[in-house]
Amino acid sequence: MAAALQPGPAMPLALQNISLKHLGTEIQNTMYNIRGNRQPQGTVHGPPRADSPLSGEPQRQEQPSPPEPSAPGKDPADSPKPTAKSFLTTNLIQKAKCQNSFPLFAEGLSRNRTAQEKALALEQQVLELTKELKSQKELVRILHKALEAAQQEKRASCAYLAAAEDKDRLELVRHKVRQITELGRRVEALEQERESLAQAVSLREQQVQELQQHVQLLMDKNQAKQQVICMLSEKVTQDFVQPPQQPPVSPDAADRNFLSQQEKMEHLKDDMEAYRTQNHFLNSEIHQVTKIWRKVAEREKALLMKCAYLQAKNCQVESKYLTGLRRLQEAMGNEAHESSELLRQLIEEALQWEASEASADGVELSPISEYDEYGFLTVPSYEVEDLQLLAKIQALEVRSHHLLAHEAVERPLRERWAALGELTPSVELKQLLRAGVSREHRPRVWRWLTRLRVQHLQTPGRYQELLGRSQACRHPAARQIELDLNRTFPNNKHFTCPTSSFPDKLRRVLLAFSWQNPSIGYCQGLNRLAAIALLVLDEEESAFWCLVAIVETIMPPDYYSKTLIASQVDQRVLQDLLSEKLPKLMAHLGQHRVDLSFITFNWFLVVFADSLISSILLQVWDAFLYEGTKVVFRYALAIFKYNEEEILRLRDSLEIYQYLRFFTKTICNSRKLMVIAFHDMNPFPMKQLRQLRAAYRERLEAELRELEQFKAQYLETRASMAPVLPEGCTSEDEGEGEEEA
Repeated sequence: MAAALQPGPAMPLALQNISLKHLGTEIQNTMYNIRGNRQPQGTVHGPPRADSPLSGEPQRQEQPSPPEPSAPGKDPADSPKPTAKSFLTTNLIQKAKCQNSFPLFAEGLSRNRTAQEKALALEQQVLELTKELKSQKELVRILHKALEAAQQEKRASCAYLAAAEDKDRLELVRHKVRQITELGRRVEALEQERESLAQAVSLREQQVQELQQHVQLLMDKNQAKQQVICMLSEKVTQDFVQPPQQPPVSPDAADRNFLSQQEKMEHLKDDMEAYRTQNHFLNSEIHQVTKIWRKVAEREKALLMKCAYLQAKNCQVESKYLTGLRRLQEAMGNEAHESSELLRQLIEEALQWEASEASADGVELSPISEYDEYGFLTVPSYEVEDLQLLAKIQALEVRSHHLLAHEAVERPLRERWAALGELTPSVELKQLLRAGVSREHRPRVWRWLTRLRVQHLQTPGRYQELLGRSQACRHPAARQIELDLNRTFPNNKHFTCPTSSFPDKLRRVLLAFSWQNPSIGYCQGLNRLAAIALLVLDEEESAFWCLVAIVETIMPPDYYSKTLIASQVDQRVLQDLLSEKLPKLMAHLGQHRVDLSFITFNWFLVVFADSLISSILLQVWDAFLYEGTKVVFRYALAIFKYNEEEILRLRDSLEIYQYLRFFTKTICNSRKLMVIAFHDMNPFPMKQLRQLRAAYRERLEAELRELEQFKAQYLETRASMAPVLPEGCTSEDEGEGEEEA
């Protein structure tokens, strides 16, 4: 039901804080902020002035004009011939140097392109803001429709419960079946629309490929022409700077030679101008083609996101359908008539449906298989039919959240992790770890976090030394380790497959730790901690040091000792924090005499390893390895806050205990849980946590000492009392004496 009524797709960060009540004012403020962010950049670079060289034309006008052909020969008698010849050579060299100003043209053109690109970027941002505004309006409309549907469903349920006769209830069930049929038709229509969109995407991909090929041809042609221009420029410059040595000629022949060379130079200048014009035209054409390609790519991205939203909507409709079946099943109970048989048949068909059949062959946006990327089952295996239906609903909710968060959350998060570079402790790193680490970066980040914790304990060859000791001598905890290996994550294929190497790796890691810390040796729960480290890091030694970091540096002392005294202290601290943060819930649980430690003790011992789905579990561990045990308290409070309304609806202690056994598996929205843990639970000072731990540890130790005194008094009293036998009974010693006789 949560997936059917969940909010629409998450929008980009630029519109998350816009209020729909004052929409115009918010858009004006957003545009003002955008202009404010752009203005400092313009102030630094400054606008292009009218007299600045922005193209090759102004540069050419500023170059000195070539001398007139008749200038050297106006009065041959006034100056000697060598002076005229040197003057001509000097002018030709200056003209050749002026011709080398061609790179300034490229520099001016690049500045002109930069200004154009800034203007295009601003236009693009305005278009994106307009699109996001439209999407927010569409989201409001969808939420209104969802609210109306929920109200109609509530009225139908009330009418069903208020019906006095079976005929009225049967008519309501038939009406519900007709609604289910209509929902099925809508699902088919959505599937057809998705197929048409997939075909349109494939056509767009073909067009994009053709445009890319065309752009590549134009770029190759432009590069070839630029190479020809450069070669000609170098040749002309070389000819003028180092003229070829020629035998002395007569003045008339020199003048004719000069005129012919000047004519050739004019022709070359014309050719260069033509090439420049053609180059400018080709650059503008490439720019236009690039704009078209960007628009096509954006269109393709929008279509893919629309397909993802349609698939998510489809999952929500199916989840709502299954939730309706489950509610009808609960309302009808064990009544035997036609509608119950029809309902049972519909539930069987829903349970036989596979997620892989719903995905199209052409477009696969988010492949959801039987196992996730770490080997955990995506759909829990329950033997009870009601729980099987609940597991199906949970799988649909997970798929829906995955589709909606793929583009809006996961991709920007991966880009931020890719751009982070070297890891150093900082506020930015803490925020990123709270949001979760992407799968490709998680092993590197966990190794860095582990090394940060155990660098004072880690020595080269230590793990191999401990392995050799475990092989040479059998540890007393080896038997218990073997028993717990087969009970480690029965819902993970890496620990249930007979050919998997993970059980052997886990055995070696646990044996090495039992020799590393003899005061603990082995405690039930360490196998799950080491298994999570192995699944992420995949190396025995890295998983071993991760386990050492958790037990010896993150968790308080005596957390995994024989008395588990620190674990018991944390349970009392959690009760105190729940009373402070969620008083209404604790009053409800106290009224029904529910002891939460039966549920939460294992949460703290294995850091939610058996409770949360793998995607949320690893996100919790990302922050836990960096910030410590305070993260466990935050998430424990957030889990109860997340499900507070559902728990308050339960009116029986048995129902509450049954719900608390599996309610953590129904949490699918990791972003919502993270916001509750790190924002709604504030303030959460570490000083308060230390004070509560110290106070409750003192009380618990006093209680344990009192119990030891009671035990000692009992043993003394029992020892001082002489054994008294009832009449007619003989002691064991007398019986043995008679047998010997």
